[in-house]
Amino acid sequence: MEHFDAGILSLLPPVITIILALRTKEIISSLFIGILAGVLIYCVGIGNSPYLLKTVEVTFDLIVKKVDFNIIIFGSLLGSLVYLVAITGGTKAYASWATKRIKSKRSALMATTFLGFAMFIDDYFNCLSIGTVMQPITDKFKISRSKLAYIVDSTAAPICIIAPISSWAVGVGSSINTTGVSGSNFSAFVSTIPWNFYAIFTLIVVLMVSWGGFDFGPMLKDEIDASTSTAISENAPANGQGEIVNGVEGKLIYMLLPICSLIVFAVLGLLYTGGYWGDDISRHSMIVAFGNCDAARALVMASFGSLLVAFILFVPSRVLSLQEFMDGAVEGIKVMLPCVIVLVLAWAMGGLCRDLLQTPKFVTSIIGSGKGMVVMLPAIFFILAGFLSFCTGTSWGTFGILIPIAVPVIQALDPSLVSAGLAAVLAGSVFGDHSSPISDTSILSSGNAGCSLIAHISSQMPYACVAFAGSTAGYLVAGFTDGNIVLSFLVGLIVTVGSMFALRGRSLTYSKKNAAFLE
Repeated sequence: MEHFDAGILSLLPPVITIILALRTKEIISSLFIGILAGVLIYCVGIGNSPYLLKTVEVTFDLIVKKVDFNIIIFGSLLGSLVYLVAITGGTKAYASWATKRIKSKRSALMATTFLGFAMFIDDYFNCLSIGTVMQPITDKFKISRSKLAYIVDSTAAPICIIAPISSWAVGVGSSINTTGVSGSNFSAFVSTIPWNFYAIFTLIVVLMVSWGGFDFGPMLKDEIDASTSTAISENAPANGQGEIVNGVEGKLIYMLLPICSLIVFAVLGLLYTGGYWGDDISRHSMIVAFGNCDAARALVMASFGSLLVAFILFVPSRVLSLQEFMDGAVEGIKVMLPCVIVLVLAWAMGGLCRDLLQTPKFVTSIIGSGKGMVVMLPAIFFILAGFLSFCTGTSWGTFGILIPIAVPVIQALDPSLVSAGLAAVLAGSVFGDHSSPISDTSILSSGNAGCSLIAHISSQMPYACVAFAGSTAGYLVAGFTDGNIVLSFLVGLIVTVGSMFALRGRSLTYSKKNAAFLE
């Protein structure tokens, strides 16, 4: 498809989608209407008539071309695995076991947070596994689904972008490679880690929410609603025993073995697709293999392997018959269908803005006049990356576009700010992806935590904005101090933590009126 430079009109599709989603609380139709509007602009712009007929044709052609079948297959197989574990009583047996050891709401939140920290290999794996595993526990302690979705989403991309061994290394490395900024893409990536303020501050905010109960905005309301609800969660066992299915009591191994096999197979798959056991000797290193892996393909292999383990565990022992196993697998795929539809439409929206309407070209042109403001460049590129990523719903696409633009500009004007500027682009890309309702990680996090996408985005946004404000302050200080990392970080941290205390203070009176929430 040919490109059309739509200028400011290229912002209309995501704007329409976001407005409709907030107004209707329904994301699928909002996304589809936004895509149709964008494609209509495209067809009129290139003179592709008859416009209405071509709009429909190009829309579905775009959707088909932007589908990542590996992610869809992985999500579907994972849905099958989760459903099978649930119908055998494995989920409730795990909840019963865990609740005997996790004695408080704070412990449940911290366990969820540290599990998110541990899943640093890939953000998709994080989003698709933690919500499912921790949902019975958080339900037991009456933690809102929106808070669970927030923790999952906030420990996905933010932890991956500062983990040297992760699937994100290849994406960042390939973009860095085009700039010639360093002889080693890996060392250039590592140099951005202490400068990636948004990722670090987001993780600090998550810890404050989990340990200190810093709830405000929509999250506070959701937490109060969850804590005062008298309904017993359908996922929490009331008698301390696993659920009995088909005359067999659910056992802890019914959950642990399939999930642990998923983790093991995922690591092995990432190493395999990264060439760890291949003919290229230069890839016979875990760091290099992880940096060159195909995460989507590896996760498909892992989900299939874990499903095979579940089959061997359940069918020969007659926990499930062959018919029950296959029926459960199909039902699990059905459960994931709404999430898959939203994901496909979000990919199409991102492709529409990036490729057809040239949104990145328009947005980057806006800062053309600011290139002489050297001290402002890290903050400018951070804000620009955040805005672009928010509109397109992709962090990888954003830093892939902006790194080749930002690094040469900063390198030519002030080499001392290269690491800060590069990190600012990465941080802004994560912020936009973290906050956008058309982001795949937002969709996956909310779907697997059992929370509506709109509720997740609205409750997460205040916390994302706090980290955004602190990061902006840090990058401004970096520009004015020629890249002083200590001072920049401290200023950003003070703004972030100070904002958290200020916002919590404003909500304290409201919280006291709901004493049950504070217990």
